[in-house]
Amino acid sequence: MLAEIITIGDEILIGQIVDTNSAWMAKQLNSIGVSVKQITSVSDDENHILQALADAEKRAEVILITGGLGPTKDDITKKTLANYFNMGFRRDEGALEMVRQIFEKYKRPLIDINMQQADVPDGCEVIVNKNGTAPCMWFEQNDKIFVSMPGVPYEMMYLMDDEILPRISSRFKLPSIIHKTILTANIGESFLAKEIEEIEDNLPKHIKLAYLPKLGQVRLRLSAIGEYEATLKTEVEFFAKQIISKVQKFVVIDEDIPLEKAILNIMKENGLTLSTAESCTGGYIAHLITQHAGCSSVYWGGAVAYAYELKESILGVKESTLTKFGAVSEETVTEMAEGAIKHFKTDYSIAVSGIAGPDGGTEDKPVGTVWIAISSKNKTIAKVFNFSNKRIQNIELSAASALMMLLNLLREDA
Repeated sequence: MLAEIITIGDEILIGQIVDTNSAWMAKQLNSIGVSVKQITSVSDDENHILQALADAEKRAEVILITGGLGPTKDDITKKTLANYFNMGFRRDEGALEMVRQIFEKYKRPLIDINMQQADVPDGCEVIVNKNGTAPCMWFEQNDKIFVSMPGVPYEMMYLMDDEILPRISSRFKLPSIIHKTILTANIGESFLAKEIEEIEDNLPKHIKLAYLPKLGQVRLRLSAIGEYEATLKTEVEFFAKQIISKVQKFVVIDEDIPLEKAILNIMKENGLTLSTAESCTGGYIAHLITQHAGCSSVYWGGAVAYAYELKESILGVKESTLTKFGAVSEETVTEMAEGAIKHFKTDYSIAVSGIAGPDGGTEDKPVGTVWIAISSKNKTIAKVFNFSNKRIQNIELSAASALMMLLNLLREDA
């Protein structure tokens, strides 16, 4: 069964907000056996929306729409849907009561523009939004289902979990969709494909292999679709084991998790601790680590030390080292990493110092020059990288490279 997602709003198209709704919805739909055919973002323009609806109806059985349901004049989704389905309007009492309750809860006056949130196309089924004033609307036409939801993420998520997904599951006989992800590192996509070419060629038609490269890593995703979930799982595991056996030295973990989470798991299993000493990455590595629940059992903390004075006072970098070699040097980043081990009393540390840009570079140390050191209680490894002249890209590349270096040292020490 195929679904299509349409997100409505100029704010998405001008980059003011990122469309996280579609990714979340696609994942939830996939979990119940619905494949997403296409995701489309359209502007707050009636003709544009009408065309997107007509196109989606040709491609998919279920069309999910988010956004454009607010009380202001720029929110035109409801009016456009009424036009598309050739419907008039009615005031829905259930939706109106929910609007009243919300305004009473926050002790705000209920004005006419807010009451109009309860006005819906007269041929739709209203699904009450318990977390906001914009109702969810369910339409059916030509054996196709259209569902319009508010674009506020938590409102949409509650509606999907509590109402939309259960309705779709009970309405249709859906297949099972199984995914298995293998995270690899230290091998390029083309070389990896060559290594597992024979396995890929022998996959049955209902099992597909996808390559998802990212900064020194490649995720391999096996996807299977069919009627019997248990059979699919057995088949996918069979081929996953073949792949893992073939490229064992490059496999980080056979789970769909990011590199830093895989490293946290490895370190937790071995009772190891980690600290960070960051300069040009400004705490970005710490952010990647601490976004994962349970990280405190491994990650003890760290320092963001831009100034020479902080590198000296917090991390113990020698003044003479900074004077002679500068902040962006093998000597300084080595002392930062070893200082983190000493002062934060952890088993491993990551240290980064570089020139993220867009300015600050010199002839011998241009923008994008980054030194990274990984230290354990017995060894320190330092390496220089020459990235781009783009600040954000340099920060992300530095973090990814540092995590790869840490993973390699952990494997050496295992």
